[in-house]
Amino acid sequence: MKRIVTDKAPAALGPYVQAVDTGSAVYCSGQLGLDPVTNTLAEGVAAQTRQSLANLAAVLGEAGLSLADVVKTTVFVQDLADFGTVNEVYAEMFGETFPARSCVQIAALPKGALVEIECIAAR
Repeated sequence: MKRIVTDKAPAALGPYVQAVDTGSAVYCSGQLGLDPVTNTLAEGVAAQTRQSLANLAAVLGEAGLSLADVVKTTVFVQDLADFGTVNEVYAEMFGETFPARSCVQIAALPKGALVEIECIAAR
């Protein structure tokens, strides 16, 4: 088991790593729509979704994988009314390689984020 850490995605906000590589799968911690350089949230749910997925892509890239290798995501949204907007960006970022997915509304996210996405990728 190998811990994956890259400066191309925001650092973990707590006692966890960006991802764990088991050899056959990479389990990515949730990524907010934080810019990895400024550590500030993107403006709006569409931009945060795009940045969240870009952050996941950076973490996966450190493990030698890409969004095309993702088999499962969990999307956490602060407001389920944003479901359509999140779907539009999600479809754009994944292209035709849609993984399985869950999407849930939650009361709050760290830093006041509007969306957080975690994933599992397979080799």
